[in-house]
Amino acid sequence: MESLYTKLANYQKENIYPFHMPGHKRNEAMFTMPNPYAMDITEIDGFDNLQDPEDIIQDSMDLAAELYHAEHTHYLVNGSTVGLLAAIAACTNKGDKVLVARNCHKSVYNAIYLNELHPIYLYPHYFVDIGINGGIRPENIEELLKTHPDVKAIILTSPTYEGVLSDIEAIAKIAHSREIPLIVDEAHGAHLGFHEAFPENSNIKGADLVIQSVHKTMPCFTQTALIHNNSVLVSEERLIRFINMYQTTSPSYLLMASIDRSMQLMAGEAHLIFDEYAKKLDWFYNEMKALKKIRLLDASMVETFEWDPSKIVILLNHTELSGPRLHDILLDKYHIQLEMVSKEYGIAMTSLGDTLDGFKRLAKALLEIDDSIAVAEKESKDLLLTRPTMRLNVYEAYQRETEIRPIMDCVHKMAAEYLYVYPPGIPLLVPGEEISLPLIEEILSYQEKGLVVKGFIDSKENTIKIVKE
Repeated sequence: MESLYTKLANYQKENIYPFHMPGHKRNEAMFTMPNPYAMDITEIDGFDNLQDPEDIIQDSMDLAAELYHAEHTHYLVNGSTVGLLAAIAACTNKGDKVLVARNCHKSVYNAIYLNELHPIYLYPHYFVDIGINGGIRPENIEELLKTHPDVKAIILTSPTYEGVLSDIEAIAKIAHSREIPLIVDEAHGAHLGFHEAFPENSNIKGADLVIQSVHKTMPCFTQTALIHNNSVLVSEERLIRFINMYQTTSPSYLLMASIDRSMQLMAGEAHLIFDEYAKKLDWFYNEMKALKKIRLLDASMVETFEWDPSKIVILLNHTELSGPRLHDILLDKYHIQLEMVSKEYGIAMTSLGDTLDGFKRLAKALLEIDDSIAVAEKESKDLLLTRPTMRLNVYEAYQRETEIRPIMDCVHKMAAEYLYVYPPGIPLLVPGEEISLPLIEEILSYQEKGLVVKGFIDSKENTIKIVKE
């Protein structure tokens, strides 16, 4: 049997271009380091301690705070997941009510479970013509806060996987007028704020707690992230307590060093590097104006929301292609690996680690595919977030007795586990929610399109776990 190490070693020799995370893009010409075994240490003299930083690690985090325009910044080696868990715990007490964007990552729902919170869901705007979810409108938050004035935190994802940003500045003003902290999952926005070609980050726009996955769009190793605290509403001491509670007590110095190297790079050459990156992106989008059937997401399609051009969203809803089929063609014929696909679109994730040759390969591939396919009008319904009825909170559902049934036999039953398409990991169904026939049909349609639906007990038999009634 082939080992994981051998498989990775062999894979790096293949000519497959990574339009996916991590942000260093395996670009050895741009980013190098000595043998990692020579640098892998524990908390020895002179190297500080992430659980109680006072010296070299604290200095590095202070530099990151300066670069990201934050009051306080903490390094995370367990991903944005640990940042979200800590942020939500720091802002709430057991049983509190929170406003939560329905398109938040599964880790937010896990925090709701762990803290026994009562979620009030905010649904993002849906662009019917292109089949993607947008941001959260400030007026929707204002309206819900009138009905639920006892909310203790607001939790949003901005930018989305597709690069659509909510109006964080306006939402922060609404939240702060009621002394409610705003938590922004900015996992896909660690590159924001460094160059005028990209939107500003949520620290600048007034968010209280901002969590960023530096491994996604910056030259850092997988699993690395940051959490920024800019708030007078959230105790820094309380936040640190929860970070240390959720984060490993044996942090990898290699992971921390990769964040530090990225911060040093940004401190010295950010504008120059991002200038080159922006020029490559601009070249690519100009080349793509020749597309006739395939479309690329752009600012004109997202109305009043901001858009991050680093996410190349390839729209297929006017073509005969599906997202999974595009993925297969790009990988098999052109040796290009996308970040993710949905039913009617695919995402090529870019970063400052991308090469001009990589952009040229993708441009050539898309133009050739565009020439070879036919037009086909299809209904734009791609990861449309349904609105199930919540009959139990997550923590209540997890305490109930469960049973396993085929999903088609579960109409009007309550889910006992999450069902979600991965990537991106946004729940379609949350424990305690009622299962409807339209939702079942939607979930099965994702499967038929070749998307990976997580949460089935047996994906061949389509069985799921439900609350026994």
